[in-house]
Amino acid sequence: MANPQAHQSFSKSRTSTQSSGGIPEAKGIEKRKLSQKRRTLPLQLSMGGHLSPWPTYTSGQTILHKRKPCSDDSRNRANSWQQQPLSISKPRYLEQLENYLRKELLLLDLSTDSAQELRLQPYREIFEFFIEDFKTYKPLLSSIKNAYEVMLAHQREKIRSLEPLKAKLVTMNEDCSERVLAMRAEEKYEISMLKKEKMNLLKLIDKKNEEKISLQSEVTKLRKSLAEEYLRYLTERDARKILIGDLNELRYQREDMSLAQSPGVWGEDPVKLTLALKMTRQDLTRTQMELNTMKANFGDVVPRRDFEMQEKTNLDLQEQLESMRADYAEVRKEHELLLQLHMSTLKERDQFYAELQEIQRTSTPRPDWTKCESVIAGGSDRWLVLAEGKNSDQLVDVLLEEIGMGLLREKDFFPGLGFGESIPPFLRFDGPVKNKKPSKKEVVNLLKDAWKERIAEEQKESFPDFFFNFLERRFGVNDAMAWAYTIFENIKLFRSSEIMSQFYAVLMGKNLESVYINQKETMSHLLKELISVDSQNEGSITMEQLSTVLRTTFPLKKEEQIQELMEAAGWGPDSSNSDMLNYRLLFGEDEEGQSEPLVQKLWEQYEHEKEVYLEELKQELGLDPLDEVTLLKMRVTLMNIDPTMDKQTLSAYLSQAYQIPAIDVPLDDDEKQGIISIKVETAFDRLKMADTKRVGPREPEPAS
Repeated sequence: MANPQAHQSFSKSRTSTQSSGGIPEAKGIEKRKLSQKRRTLPLQLSMGGHLSPWPTYTSGQTILHKRKPCSDDSRNRANSWQQQPLSISKPRYLEQLENYLRKELLLLDLSTDSAQELRLQPYREIFEFFIEDFKTYKPLLSSIKNAYEVMLAHQREKIRSLEPLKAKLVTMNEDCSERVLAMRAEEKYEISMLKKEKMNLLKLIDKKNEEKISLQSEVTKLRKSLAEEYLRYLTERDARKILIGDLNELRYQREDMSLAQSPGVWGEDPVKLTLALKMTRQDLTRTQMELNTMKANFGDVVPRRDFEMQEKTNLDLQEQLESMRADYAEVRKEHELLLQLHMSTLKERDQFYAELQEIQRTSTPRPDWTKCESVIAGGSDRWLVLAEGKNSDQLVDVLLEEIGMGLLREKDFFPGLGFGESIPPFLRFDGPVKNKKPSKKEVVNLLKDAWKERIAEEQKESFPDFFFNFLERRFGVNDAMAWAYTIFENIKLFRSSEIMSQFYAVLMGKNLESVYINQKETMSHLLKELISVDSQNEGSITMEQLSTVLRTTFPLKKEEQIQELMEAAGWGPDSSNSDMLNYRLLFGEDEEGQSEPLVQKLWEQYEHEKEVYLEELKQELGLDPLDEVTLLKMRVTLMNIDPTMDKQTLSAYLSQAYQIPAIDVPLDDDEKQGIISIKVETAFDRLKMADTKRVGPREPEPAS
């Protein structure tokens, strides 16, 4: 609430400021007036150009009319305040400014990053209005505005300078996360090694404890026998002393009797004889005591020669004992191993016996395959070629293919499968479709051309769509559907043909294209390695060179697998390392697309290695097929069983299992990885479709 003196000084100061066009110089009296102004309440522009104390007007009007006015202007203003009603509305200028501010804020788009800057602009305009309307305070308000603008510009510059630091902080955070993961993997490896060392030390401690217990029992027995010998020697010593005393007494009595009976004794001086006898007895007693002392001290001492002989014998026996203990430990370990082997052999015997019983119960007599010679087209010669090296199951497939080929030749039309969602896109047709009846060689050549064109293009469309478009480009729009049905029935029938079975698996979505493409690239890489070894470019290499190339190209394969590949290439037990081999023939194909034994064996080993790898991953997870597995757990398990896997391969495997783009796999965000989950069975079905294989060994080799 303002007093009249403050109001009068404020009016004078405003008049002087307007007349001069600026702020007057500060003096002592004016400083007191300005400080008195700062203590007053904030004023608003009101009616008639006067400053209104709203909203404190209504509460202060009862006080203002009691005071003595300082001027006529103040008297009129006081009278006008007294005449106004108690409920005074806001000043019109204030309402206009508030409405303008509210409209400007509603027009702003606050969803952008610079929302706060845009929100500040209407307030700046309101402040400019104040500066322009209040001429008296324009310099002061302008300086306040400039000070805030300078501070805001300084803060903006500071924020811009901190942006690179923020990016650097994010980069450092990623590096630190990678280091933490690497340190965790290293710590896990060290922990496993320490655990192994701990188990070895515990076994060594148990062995030492057993030896200690056996030695303690031997020491106890030796102490007991030593005590018994000591007691026996003490008893014998006491008895010997008593016996010696009795012998001396008898000797003295005999000497006395002999002296008494001797005739020449009576001629000697009795005193002299008595003295001599006394001295002799004293000497005898002293000698006897020394003799007893020597016997007591050295009676149990053995000669040095006997001691050394006994010591040597003892050392020999000790060495024999140590060797026998070592032999006993080895025999015991072998016995335990033999027991374990015996138990496992018993389990295998029982299992094989149960399988034998089941096979004997369910088996049928072995068929006579020679009966098929008269049925197969081509006679016995063609049947011998088809049946060479095949078991009964494979012979059944061959027989079914021959029968199916005959039935397929007899068909002139195929029934259309309709337009259902379960029907592949390239087979969606309603009505009869003509059978083109191509030969097996023509189908194989057509599939090879399709693969070549598919690998050459960028693979933007799906494989079924590409297959149908390829047929349209090759045979035209009218015959494309007929060829699609014809080729589909042929590749579905001939499962023994590698190229047909692989094409059918990719076409029906059982395998991804990358499986076939990577297999072809592997064969091409192996051929290049063999060509590089053939320095003379003669087309032949030795078996030793082939073995070296196989071990270099496939470092993860075991020795048994390398041996199988060598045998498939033509190396037998009778072959020597110097035998020459035409390696180009190993990658050839016959007219029906059948590969050589080496390529077939590589494909079989690839399928087996994929099954083993996925089974190991499933056992490491330890979950049921219907359980949910998170992306985090899958990533950690993959790194555990394949520690040398790089980030690109890991992202590809996780992308295939969880059906998300590889670039969107959150490898560095554990929280997001813990949210994404899928059933174990679904994840493994998807991984089985892709080119899933081990990247490196289970445990990395220690650096030399």
